[in-house]
Amino acid sequence: MASRQIAVAATGPFGADVLERLAAEHDVAELLTRPDKPRGRGRKLAAPPAKEAAERLGIRVAQPARLDESVELAVGTVVVCAYGLLIPNELLERALWLNVHPSLLPRWRGAAPVERAILAGDDATGVTIHRTVEALDAGPIAAQRAFPIGPNDDAGSVYARAAELAAELLRDVLLQDEPHFEPQSDEGVTYAEKIRPEDRELDSGAPAQELVNRVRALSPHIGARLGDLIVWRARVVADGSFEPVEVQPAGGRRMAYDAYLRGRR
Repeated sequence: MASRQIAVAATGPFGADVLERLAAEHDVAELLTRPDKPRGRGRKLAAPPAKEAAERLGIRVAQPARLDESVELAVGTVVVCAYGLLIPNELLERALWLNVHPSLLPRWRGAAPVERAILAGDDATGVTIHRTVEALDAGPIAAQRAFPIGPNDDAGSVYARAAELAAELLRDVLLQDEPHFEPQSDEGVTYAEKIRPEDRELDSGAPAQELVNRVRALSPHIGARLGDLIVWRARVVADGSFEPVEVQPAGGRRMAYDAYLRGRR
């Protein structure tokens, strides 16, 4: 039985995954998501991943270009996950906004928490459910749980585990009439800035494990770059050096690095 009727504010793949998991257990009245935008080589208008999920599930979709006092909220509880629009205080005061953040806040506040955790070599991360406030990912915490980052995990597998855990944590939080919140610590605050073009470059002079971490952090959605190659998987070999495992040449398909080298001979 659904604990309460909710809305979801989500845009990206992680938000779409959480939306699908929530819709299996809760009455999701509406999805707030960002407008369609041009994508791919043809630059055709394409729906964000969360909208595609909502349409499959038969959930009503609203796509305001910006949020202001004119936006109508269908319900009194909104779960926010990888949404990407600033939520103004006048809307925050109108409902309970619960943010799903895939890190152990206050570590890795910001846009790319999973990618930055793997880049930094963290051996654990987690999910935090907190009240959305105007300051970035700084709201008081309703639930938080850690899980390990394995040596073979990439961003895709960590985000998938985080979405599964988010649904578990929200199940308990949404059962509470008045969720209990604890303030975030002022210690240990770090920021997960957006992935920039320079973050994708593999520096051949860097330590091998650092390069492998960069590949893992940017797979399977962004891709690390080694010259004209996108590197999707890599490893540290017996002599301690860096070796690509799966690559994608410019304009080509993904392939084993061995096959790529054979094709160049």
